[in-house]
Formats: sequence, C-alpha cells, structure tokens
Amino acid sequence: MADKKVIVVFGATGAQGGAVARALLAEATFLVRGVTRQPQQKAAQELKKLGAEMVKADLDDTRSLEAALRGADAAFLVTDFWEHLSEEREEAQGKRLADVAQRLALSHVVYSGLENVARLTGGQLSVPHFDGKGRVEEYFRASGVPTTCVRVPAYFENFLTVFRPQRAPDGDGWELAIPMGDVPMDGMAVADLGPVVAALVKAPEEYQGRTIGLSVGKLTVAEYAALMSKHTGKTIRDAKMSLESYQQLGFPGARELADMFRFYRMAPERDVALTRKLNPKARTFEEWIAEQKAAFEDL
Repeated sequence: MADKKVIVVFGATGAQGGAVARALLAEATFLVRGVTRQPQQKAAQELKKLGAEMVKADLDDTRSLEAALRGADAAFLVTDFWEHLSEEREEAQGKRLADVAQRLALSHVVYSGLENVARLTGGQLSVPHFDGKGRVEEYFRASGVPTTCVRVPAYFENFLTVFRPQRAPDGDGWELAIPMGDVPMDGMAVADLGPVVAALVKAPEEYQGRTIGLSVGKLTVAEYAALMSKHTGKTIRDAKMSLESYQQLGFPGARELADMFRFYRMAPERDVALTRKLNPKARTFEEWIAEQKAAFEDL
C-alpha cells in the first residue's frame, strides 16, 4: 500500500470525475482520493465503499484545495461552468488549482479543458463554457506543472437530456434539433472517460505536455438519428435546424450554444485513434444507444 501513488480526483461525484474515480479504483493500482463539497452524499459514500478516500474541498477556497492535494502524486482536475454559469469564476477556479498544483509540486496533472474559442476565432465566436477552460489550459502550460489536457467532445449522454428528440411539428415522428448541417459531430460517452485518464496517469512521461482531443467517432445528425431510430423503434430524423433558428430559440444561453455548434462545424481536432488506444473498450454511439432503449420508451 505504501508504494501506491495517490491520485486525487476532483468532481468525484460528477459525470467526468465519477467516471475517472471508478476507473482508477477498478485498476487497483493507485490510492484514490475523491474530492467533493459534500462527502456525506450517497455518490461519495458509494465511492468510499469501493475504496476511495473522500475529502471535502471547494474550488473557491485555496486552503481546502491545498489540503485535498497535499501528499498527492497526480490529480485529475475538472471544473463545472454549468454549476454557476460564470466564465470568470470557472477561470479563477482553474487557475487556483494550477497555482496549488505548482506550489505542491505535483508530478502530473490531467486537466479537463476545452479550446479558447474566442481567441481562436479572433473574437468572432464566444462560447463561455469553452473559453474559460481554454485560458486555464494556457495558464497550466505557462505554470510549469507537468500537465496533460484532455478535451471531451459532446457527451452521448446529452441525447438523454439537452439533445433529446423532440416531437416533430407535424406530429409525425421525432426530431433532433442539433444545428450541425451535414458536418459530422464528434462524440463520446462520458462514462468512458475514466479508462482514458487511467491510461494517461499510468504513462505520464508519454503524455505530459500534450493536449488530446477525445472522440470515439464522428457522425452527422442524420446518422445519429438513424441509429437512434434503429435501436429505439421510434422514427427520429434530423430537424435540419439552422444556426440562426437555433440561436433564436430563446432559452438562456441559446446564442452561446449556437456559437458552440459554429465552432464544432469548424471540426476542432479530436483524435479517434488515440482515444481508442487509451480506452479500447470505449463504446461507439451505436453500442451506447443500444443500451439506452428504456430511456426512450416514453417518446
């Protein structure tokens, strides 16, 4: 036990961190320290039963971050824009993590980032939940902390929520309102991120300093719809929604998400081959949707 490295996993009760914590625990190669703001919650207690040490910390509180990371060899770091909808706060949280990682001389950090879209497009596009993470990626690189940045594509799990098929206006079947036109969109089950990160922390010398765009495949909206139809038994089609129509939907963040799809249409770098090398068991969309039939019975 004394020879095992300590890996700290932030967001351990969330989607990304939970997947990483479970994968590392299954490996049984590392001592896993999960970080959450509520260590008494059910998800935290389940990880504890699996062998994780669960500790309380807050991304806005430097002292708690230092306590959570002290004595660690490596860490998986993730922030959550959607918790507070503040690009500035997410950026501050990420930079605070980088500062603490530098002070404590962590040997390896895997940071869940994304592109700084505003910088890459000269300010033409603004995607707050990307841009803050992008600036944190840049900050980590400048800090000298040995870092691997991973960029997770659209979650397959989004098809259960924000990408969920909607009833067609004429009542004939269901539609996917994803404004990608005929441009393929990268995707991945967030649950399959865990083994990717486990592979990275097992080979730090190979992956330090790299930025890895993840994806298990690129499908058009029509192809996503066809596979959903095949495995749910429902008639699901591409709504062929324009970016302009999507932007006018009126929900909070519609314009920013339209800009995200504009960026996706620019085909940001996502490496399917490397993703599959890091997690050979990562599911394709067809394999994933075949497991979700019950979730669409109410359509």
